[in-house]
Amino acid sequence: MTDLKVVMMGLGYIGLPTAALIASRGIKVQGIDVNQSVVDTINEGKIHIVEPALDGLVKHVVERGLLKASTTVDTADVYLIAVPTPFKGDHEPDLKYVESATRMILPNLKSGDLFIIESTSPVGTTDKMAKIIFEERPELKGKINIAYCPERVLPGKVIYELEHNDRVIGGLDEQSTKAAQDFYRHFVKGELHATNAKTAEMCKLVENSSRDVSIAFANELSMICDKARINVWELIKLANKHPRVNILQPGTGVGGHCIAVDPWFIVSEFEKEAIIIRNAREINNYKTEWVIEKIKSTALQFELDNNKKPTIALMGMAFKPDIDDLRESPSLQVADTLLDEGKFDLLLVEPNLEESNKYDLTDYEAINEKADIVAYLVAHKEFRGFTTEAIELDFCGVRK
Repeated sequence: MTDLKVVMMGLGYIGLPTAALIASRGIKVQGIDVNQSVVDTINEGKIHIVEPALDGLVKHVVERGLLKASTTVDTADVYLIAVPTPFKGDHEPDLKYVESATRMILPNLKSGDLFIIESTSPVGTTDKMAKIIFEERPELKGKINIAYCPERVLPGKVIYELEHNDRVIGGLDEQSTKAAQDFYRHFVKGELHATNAKTAEMCKLVENSSRDVSIAFANELSMICDKARINVWELIKLANKHPRVNILQPGTGVGGHCIAVDPWFIVSEFEKEAIIIRNAREINNYKTEWVIEKIKSTALQFELDNNKKPTIALMGMAFKPDIDDLRESPSLQVADTLLDEGKFDLLLVEPNLEESNKYDLTDYEAINEKADIVAYLVAHKEFRGFTTEAIELDFCGVRK
């Protein structure tokens, strides 16, 4: 147990696991969320998101009095911001939640405090928040530590990766960087790499942009191979036999809260220079549109051949295999587009969800009796041994 007190602004997919992990080290954490139902759920020792191992951890630290959720901010020693950074307009990052969280903290800041932004942010965000702090509280200039430290976690393994992954920590000055490193050592076993705030901000964006570019190559290749009547999965397997080639697997597009979003933060700030990064985003977005057209043309051909409209099963709604996370999922764009057109009899399948507030879901084991066309959008493990006599469209390598 330590006398250190921490405030976590935002109790979502990153904020809540981080708050619970910190609390598990005997540090008192106050979690702040604007949603009262989220606050009430956590204070009951329950969770409002799905993440393995998180429910038991939250229950444990809440029962021990180490984690308490609230809608108002108390005084602490360390303030962490892990709120969303949405878009406004044409893929322009909107810092309203980061700024709002900063302003909520402002009245409680005191000399010696540590202020850390974890939210994915455009380059210069930490400087902007520091400017707001010092304009409102000029007496704190040179007396508090301000840093940026992005997360690097995989949904489904968040708790493990928060603890074991290396972290990049960038302060506005060397003292801030060291103070942030000292804090993260309480709960991170990975190496803590020191840099400055702008480099840390760019590092987060570059990591996900690099992956987006690599996926774009695979997605573009899949469309080329379809036109050339080449099995893209076999081609990639053979090409990867080269000792210095590692082509990724194509899919329905790119989803998730990071890879589908973060590259635009670079493009918005460096529009003339970020040519490959922009093109990769556009290719990956276009791949989803291509998938939609491929399903529609297959449905039309089926109708011409059989004189009836086909029943189409869309297999997988999550943004990646074997999770229930739907954020930015290209499969949802496929489903929504086809549903909105109202011309198709659709069956939506997501084995990792028991129910959905928006969609009527069908058990994948019932598809055989109902579907004329089966479109694999996500390579969930349940689909790999699935057999059907329907026309199959494999956009994610289930049959590779």
